Amino acid sequence: MRLATFLETARDQILEEVVAFAKTIPALQNCDDKALRNHLPNVLEAISADLRTPQTRTESIDKSHGNAPVQPGQSSAQTHGLMRAQSGIDIEQLVAEFRAMRSSVLRLWSESHSVEPTTIEDITRFNEAIDQAVAESVQFYAQERERWREIFLGVLGHDLCGPLNAISLTADVMIKQGIAPAQQTAMLGRQVSRMKTLLDSLLEYSRSSLGAGMALHLAQTDLAAACSEEVQLQLAAFPDAKIAFHAHGPAEGAYDASRVREALGNLVSNAVRHGDVGGNITVRVEGTANGVAVSVENPGELAPESMEQLFEPLHRGQSGPGLDRTNLGLGLFIARQIARAHGGDVVGRCDHHQVTFTLKLPKK
Repeated sequence: MRLATFLETARDQILEEVVAFAKTIPALQNCDDKALRNHLPNVLEAISADLRTPQTRTESIDKSHGNAPVQPGQSSAQTHGLMRAQSGIDIEQLVAEFRAMRSSVLRLWSESHSVEPTTIEDITRFNEAIDQAVAESVQFYAQERERWREIFLGVLGHDLCGPLNAISLTADVMIKQGIAPAQQTAMLGRQVSRMKTLLDSLLEYSRSSLGAGMALHLAQTDLAAACSEEVQLQLAAFPDAKIAFHAHGPAEGAYDASRVREALGNLVSNAVRHGDVGGNITVRVEGTANGVAVSVENPGELAPESMEQLFEPLHRGQSGPGLDRTNLGLGLFIARQIARAHGGDVVGRCDHHQVTFTLKLPKK
């Protein structure tokens, strides 16, 4: 009996074994058999149809390289991965389901038929089809899990902003009415401001990851003046830091000054937290006829191969001793999003124990 025929005639027996395995997965233990079968019958049907389809050697090689022909619509394996992501199982358990299916099919088939000249060909084609189904299922599983992760981050940041604003307003009232000592309420205000900064970064990351992009409010502005004000705020936030500011050339243009200041604040904060403790930090604004470059330089060491990784969201570098580790690792990611929204970019380099990140903004 050819394997394609066996998949059709022994479908229920195969599914019974696969469902029995699925019941051992904690996230699926409370599901009924219908839910556990999910799209697995359709997956078997698709594999059977694939085995009955003539295939050249070139097509077989292409499939092994992950270049199988794209089928119209959503495949059964893709739907299965999507639904398993929603059920809460992890990706290893998803792959284990397909391993259980592969093992059950080959064992039951070998027990019910004798070896024939076409056996090796059938096994090879079956393994190719299973591998293709795994790839499709994992792809949709990963996409669905990532989508819900981004939604969670967005909802978390949005929902926390409400009570945080209430705390901030309450602190203001306490200061104005003298209900609590000014020193304590000022400390509360600073902590609220820090939490708001973290939430703003979280929301920007969520927006960018979901494809919403970064909103800009462009206006004619002098970036040298805006960056100078931001440096003064950073000096207040990090009173022990040594930050020097230099500006040269025309820095006027159509920019979102608030966003640029946010990017600069992230770069300075990065320099303080991850650079050499007590090192001199230099902020430069260099204006030309074509654009403005805002750079932050500090003593430190970064391997060239790790530079781009620092721009990845939720990636944190090594913090300096004694400094808090509560930041989310979104600073450079947000800075780059701001630069790219302006049509520019952020680049980093490390030369002679000096780390420099430069925000390049074109003039339009």
